Amino acid sequence: MNYNDYDRALYYIHCSDWNNLLILMVRTNDHLLSKKIEHFLHARSFPNPYPVVETTFYTLFHYIEHANSVNS
Repeated sequence: MNYNDYDRALYYIHCSDWNNLLILMVRTNDHLLSKKIEHFLHARSFPNPYPVVETTFYTLFHYIEHANSVNS
């Protein structure tokens, strides 16, 4: 597993670089990370209420935070 994927995901979210986040979703070997990115991008791209987008964002963020803490 490439732990740089988590750092890249955080960077792309911070910079609002949705295209590279989509590419990361396809290329990563972590299926959970890929699925959480997919849910976030889907909620963000299509008309959804803000709480739905916020929930998917925090789910993705907490997963990345957990994966980084396990790695440390």
